Amino acid sequence: MPVAISNLQRRSRISPVRLRAVARRALTALGRADREVHVTVVDDRRIRALNARYLGARRATDVLAFELAAPGPGRLWGEVIVSAETASRQARRLGVPLAAEMDLLVVHGLLHLAGYDDHDARKARRMHERARKILSGRSPRSIPGRLWAGLLET
Repeated sequence: MPVAISNLQRRSRISPVRLRAVARRALTALGRADREVHVTVVDDRRIRALNARYLGARRATDVLAFELAAPGPGRLWGEVIVSAETASRQARRLGVPLAAEMDLLVVHGLLHLAGYDDHDARKARRMHERARKILSGRSPRSIPGRLWAGLLET
């Protein structure tokens, strides 16, 4: 399961090895271990431009997901784009490591590719519970409880 990681920003240190591992874990959990994804880390300026161009929202966001699968036997599933700047602000506000917030956003983007939606409370809860289950795969203690503030009742 190839996972390509591109870091197009310079403000925050990210671990491509860690992001690749969390994406692989999520792909396996979603039954898509045979698919290929690209994870791109950008700054707020870039994600704002993408959000405006493709979703009509002229604001920065934390994560975007684009399905790229074409008809036929190709393995490419999609691209997840994460704003390290937004992730950093969210991590500071919650008091969690940036790496944990980045993990969550990568999984969140992959869940969107898998058809999960967070536009209403019931669906959002289902999506966030699935993300917690994927991220807790190694050890439930490795995920700070504060990461779920506002997403799930802990």
